[in-house]
Amino acid sequence: MERKIIVAKNSGFCFGVKKALDIAKAEIDAKREGDLYTCGPLIHNSFVTDELEEKGCRIIDSVKEAKAGDTVIVRSHGEAESFYKEAEELGVKIVDATCPFVARIHDLVKNAYGKGEKIIIVGDPGHQEVIATNGWCGNSAYIVDSKEEAMNVPDGEYFLVCQTTIRRELLDEIIEALSRSGITLKVENTICNATTDRQDACAELAQESDAMVVIGDRNSSNTRKLYEISKRLCENSFFVENIGNLPLKEMRKYSKIGVAAGASTPESVIKEVIARMSEAITNENVTMADFMDEIEASTRLPRNGEIVTGTVHQVSDKELVVNLGCKKDGILPADEITLEEGQKLTDVFKPGDEIQAKVIKTDDSEGSLLLSKKRLEIGEHWTEINEAHENREIINVKVVRAVNGGVIAAYKEVTGFIPLSQLSDRFVENESVNEFIGETMDVRVTRVDPRRNRAVFSHKAVLMDERQKQIADVWEKLHVDDIVEGTVMRFTDYGAFVDIGGLDGLLHISEISWGKLKHPQEVLAIGDKVNVKILSMNQEKNKISLGLKQITPEPWTIINDKYQVGNIVSGKVVQLKEYGAFVELEPGLDGLVHISEVAHKRVANIGDELKLGQTVETKILEIDMDRKRISLSIKAATPAPEGLEEEETAEAPVEEAAETVEAPVEEAPVEETPVEEAPAEETPVEEATEEAEAPTEE
Repeated sequence: MERKIIVAKNSGFCFGVKKALDIAKAEIDAKREGDLYTCGPLIHNSFVTDELEEKGCRIIDSVKEAKAGDTVIVRSHGEAESFYKEAEELGVKIVDATCPFVARIHDLVKNAYGKGEKIIIVGDPGHQEVIATNGWCGNSAYIVDSKEEAMNVPDGEYFLVCQTTIRRELLDEIIEALSRSGITLKVENTICNATTDRQDACAELAQESDAMVVIGDRNSSNTRKLYEISKRLCENSFFVENIGNLPLKEMRKYSKIGVAAGASTPESVIKEVIARMSEAITNENVTMADFMDEIEASTRLPRNGEIVTGTVHQVSDKELVVNLGCKKDGILPADEITLEEGQKLTDVFKPGDEIQAKVIKTDDSEGSLLLSKKRLEIGEHWTEINEAHENREIINVKVVRAVNGGVIAAYKEVTGFIPLSQLSDRFVENESVNEFIGETMDVRVTRVDPRRNRAVFSHKAVLMDERQKQIADVWEKLHVDDIVEGTVMRFTDYGAFVDIGGLDGLLHISEISWGKLKHPQEVLAIGDKVNVKILSMNQEKNKISLGLKQITPEPWTIINDKYQVGNIVSGKVVQLKEYGAFVELEPGLDGLVHISEVAHKRVANIGDELKLGQTVETKILEIDMDRKRISLSIKAATPAPEGLEEEETAEAPVEEAAETVEAPVEEAPVEETPVEEAPAEETPVEEATEEAEAPTEE
């Protein structure tokens, strides 16, 4: 049975771990007066930390264990802000080996906390990276490592970051659970790309292997997660720290064995485990030297995908022949080189030029290595995209074609996918996607996988960032009592929303007019330009209250400028009561026409004489500024009909109508009519005017 051992890509030291070790080794070699320590293990691998201790770099649990003049290396998982202050007070020299990706999380959390934002950290509460991150927001963060714990987070708005080594699936589950519970989130996905790549490679290998061996320290979070992934996809998965706990007999059962290693696992340990497994499954005495020779033998010729540098030996219009310093020449065809329109290879290259290219085939029909400069550029462009993704930088792309669910956009020689939902900050339908073809736009890279030639872009993220900056600028420029121009955008039953330069403010129905409205559409329309006054602002809740009626004076404050007793004025009937009618002279200014002042005859039912919405001419009988009441008369504003008998018109003279404001009509009974049959006289005007100030019943 043929047996294979396959190592997953991205196994072994990650960038942050390698950087920390390089720093530690440099400090060990440096001359100093005091002692050298790491506060806690530099990385989660006892093999490495034991080796460092043998060389004089010991582990302490607290900076307080060091004395003035000593040097303490900050571990790759980082420390809290208080650690640095304490070290300074003690006179201890600090050498910071915090992983750059972890340090970025500290900066994000510190900035958000400084702005008063509440923090959520997704990760293991006992992990040093999470403990350190919490120390940059006063240890105030909510730490969540499961969907169940997400349900315990109080309502509110939060800034969310995560441990660099957690599984993306767990992060997505927790974000979904938080969102479902009504929590508003501003999410920074701080999972390290190297972690994602490592986990993806492990998963891919586990699916096609008979057995998996995951190598690393059991205290390493990222190694444990690799084992979890491997175990889920390959039942025969083994977690080993070194060759000492490698189940060699068990390995002989399997023909295809996959190997993955954590970010803190040294290359020497990985090679030792592989060599011992090779010996066990082949029943041959394979030494470490044999294994290293095998590795060397495989690299004598460049492999597919490898970037090589050579010298141009021969130039033609069809291809370049490149001397790579090995037993085979490289062939670089013209169609694998980016040329400007009209250019030929002979115009650009000459023998002796140094050139870099990528190997795309190790043995063409003539026994040469086939090279590509375009694919090297693509690799460089993927690197640029990856860096843009890591640093949250903006790149410019061109939309080239529509596909199902979105569009394909090109960044130089690389293409990526923009989902429909990320094309704009407005809703985009499938039918209208063609309007974006040929357009160039700024995007953020939201996902990238160069190995699979996959990238996902978002134009919406750029637009939203720009909008947030615009909104921040608007908040800085606006103040309470400012009068600003706005545009009516939409209505609700309780008011209208008005755009005042990028922010929507609420114009409550009670603040639109000095009069009473049933709906904002009675005086406003979508798209109207209006001047409004800022009544209140709450940036934390993103709420602004506006007023429109405040732009004009309250009618009662200027009533004497427009109305006098004895004036004949026109108004609209807005309410009908048993005792009279309320007539609106202008918004916010109503007057009462008592039933005795409606006509030159006795009126038993006011509805027989007046209708809602009817325009009538009235005479002002009285203006009471203190009580904000106006008494009006229709009959006093119109001449009496010819032939009307004197006694009919004399039953309720104007003077008596005015007196009804202060006294019930029982004191002035109508001739030959019982009081109970005169509804207008049963209600004092004081009560009538109070009803005038209440909401309209109709």
